[in-house]
Formats: sequence, C-alpha cells, structure tokens
Amino acid sequence: MKFSHEMYQKMGIEEDVYQFCEKIWSSLETRFKEIDEISEYNQMKVIAAMQKNRVSEACLLGTTGYGYNDLGRETLEAVYADIFHTEDALVRPQITCGTHALALALMSNLRPGDELLSPVGKPYDTLEEVIGIRPSKGSLAEYGITYKQVDLLQDGKFDFEGIRQAINPKTKMVTIQRSKGYQTRPTLSVGRIGELIHYIKNIKPDVICMVDNCYGEFTEITEPSDVGADLVVGSLIKNPGGGLAPIGGYLAGKKECIENAAYRLTSPGLGKEVGASLQVMNSFYQGLFLAPSVTANALKSAIFAANIYEKLGFPVVPNATESRHDIIQAVTFGNAEGVIAFCQGIQQAAAVDGHVTPEPWDMPGYDSPVIMAAGAFVAGSSIELSADGPIKPPYAVYFQGGLTWQHGKFGIMKTLQRLVEKGIISSDFAENH
Repeated sequence: MKFSHEMYQKMGIEEDVYQFCEKIWSSLETRFKEIDEISEYNQMKVIAAMQKNRVSEACLLGTTGYGYNDLGRETLEAVYADIFHTEDALVRPQITCGTHALALALMSNLRPGDELLSPVGKPYDTLEEVIGIRPSKGSLAEYGITYKQVDLLQDGKFDFEGIRQAINPKTKMVTIQRSKGYQTRPTLSVGRIGELIHYIKNIKPDVICMVDNCYGEFTEITEPSDVGADLVVGSLIKNPGGGLAPIGGYLAGKKECIENAAYRLTSPGLGKEVGASLQVMNSFYQGLFLAPSVTANALKSAIFAANIYEKLGFPVVPNATESRHDIIQAVTFGNAEGVIAFCQGIQQAAAVDGHVTPEPWDMPGYDSPVIMAAGAFVAGSSIELSADGPIKPPYAVYFQGGLTWQHGKFGIMKTLQRLVEKGIISSDFAENH
C-alpha cells in the first residue's frame, strides 16, 4: 500500500530493504493461513475453558493479604488445568519468571538421593545454577540431588540407547526442554516429546516427566500434557500471558506434583490456600484470552525472519519452510558484530525505549556477556518484540515475539536496515537476491 510504503520510509527503511522484505512477505500467504487456523482452534479452546469454569467479573477483582478464598485465582487455575488437560494447575504472580517456575517444579518434586535426567542435552543457561552444573547457593546439587545428561545425536534425534543406559533406580525426574534455548538445535514438537515420554515410561513408569514449555504454548493444537507429560511449566510473560500479564508463571500437571510445588512456593501446611492475586487477575485472564492470537503474530514474525535471513545466506533454525513448534527464530551470523547489529535493529523498532542502544553485558545466570533488545511494555517480556544472544561462538541471535504481526514485520525490517548500515550485509544485497 502507498500509505504504508511512505510510513516505512519515514521510519528509516530504505527502498531496497523495503522492496526485498515486501517480496518475501508476499510469498508467505499459505504459511500464514496455516498459523491462523491453529490460532482459531486454540482461541476456541481458551474460551471453552473459561466458559466451563464460569469466569465472571468477580474473578477479575483480586485479593490482598493472605489471599484466602480467592475466587479469581482458583478459577484461573481451573481454566489452565482444562486448557492443558491436566488434573491441577498453579498459576501465580508470586512465581517471578520461567526459571523460578522450573526451579519450583524441580525442587518440590525431588528429594536428596534422587537423580534428575535431561535426555535432550544441556538445559537453558539459567537452569545450570539451579541444577548445580555451575555451582550456586541453593542448587539441587547442594541438597544431594544428582544430575545426568544425554545429548542429542548429531542429526538432532534422541539417543535412545544412551537414555536407556542413563535411567537407573535413582532416576526420579526427567526434564525435557521443548525450545532450543541458546542452542541451534531443532525445537521439539509435541509429537516428538510424546515419543520420548512413551519411551522413558516404558523403561521406568513412575518417573516424573516435566516439560519446559516456555515459548511453545499455543504454537500447536496440542500441548505436551496431551502426550504424557506429568508437568508442563512456563512463564506468563511469554506466550500464555498474551503480552498483558505483568509477571508470573504456571505449572500444570498431576495433582500430587502441583501440590508439592504449592507447598514449596508458600509453606508446608499452606500450599495453594494462600497467595493474594493483588491487582493482576484482569491482566492474567485477558492476556490468556489474547494468547492464541498474540502467539500467532509472533509465529508469523519468526517465519518472516527465517525467510529473509535464509535468502541472504545465513544459517537459520528453524529453516524457512519447516514446521514451527515455538516462537523463537535463531539466526547465526558467525561474528559478534552481526548479533549486536540485529539486536540494535530490534530495539530501534520498539515503541518503548526505541531511542536506547543495547550493548552486551555480564547478565546474572549466564557464563558469557549477553545482549538483549526489548523495548517492552512489560520489562523483559519475550512475547513482545525482542531479541537476545550470548556473545560467544557460533554467534547466533535469538529473535522472538511481536504482539502484532505489523510490529514484528517492522522489527525484522529494521534489523536488516541496521545490518546494511553497519556494512555487515552488502548494500547491493537486493540485486543479488
């Protein structure tokens, strides 16, 4: 459209960048329609759960103090349990982030002498200190909980024989990270997760299978809990919060696992009975209502990014055509300058803090400098337009989010513009592609 073209020019997008991106976008109609169909199904699933549990205006009001008999909190947890088809759920603003939710699940369901197994390789960086891979105060290792890891094979497939050998009488819990974290491995589909859980349960039926579901919610019509996961865990400032939740995390799964987590979150003897919802219930409910649509927008933005950067010759995971199982798009530049320029382009597209220039820094929980771009309405919310990456080989950036497709599109255009301005991509790229 003429008007949009003019606005992009005013926003600093040069003609060759604009025309290249428009050509890529025009080729994605079929992919976007598939995403919309998934979103529509998940939207109905969320509405059905809300109606079944009789969500009312009173649920949106919140409580203070101890939070006894909090109608909104209890109803929301029933809604989550229905969406994920689980026995129970714990959805709280007192859960500060995704790492906290995962730590809560692990620390409440493991005891001294137990062993935790990761059959999908190294977990996300911040979990290394939770587990004790990198020593840290209060880690599982300090409580006598051991850890084993089976790496994926070179082709990204499960090492089934290695997993069989790793499972032993001490194996109490298995942690499966759905998304790639700061790796360039494939994200695990719900189907592949189900295959892995089935294999593990055949070896040891009583093992607890937990899935780190961060970035994966509502990207498919099923969730890991539909294929045998005993626990699914995630952050509310990612997909299920819909960009409105200001804080929080969730656990959904078997009743015993959720009860254990609740007693760890609050106190033995109190569990789920306390924990005021304060003034966040409206955001939690409305964010969940919007989550399928917002997730679809983020998926469209990721697909757009994959197609642009693959066309320019950069390694991308997932690639431009493969199916999507989370909202993260990895682009490998092979140098720090590319990662930094990409993140700076994302920041320049932000509605909040768009004037800020991000730089790498030593962020708590990481073993190398990290650059993070996120001009967000909720600080650190990675369902909003954002990008980040560690400044270490292979120098890959991880892009995610975009509450609207239009913002995601603009963000990716700005990354390309920034790379051109920095001389990382040749100014004649459009002619060569």
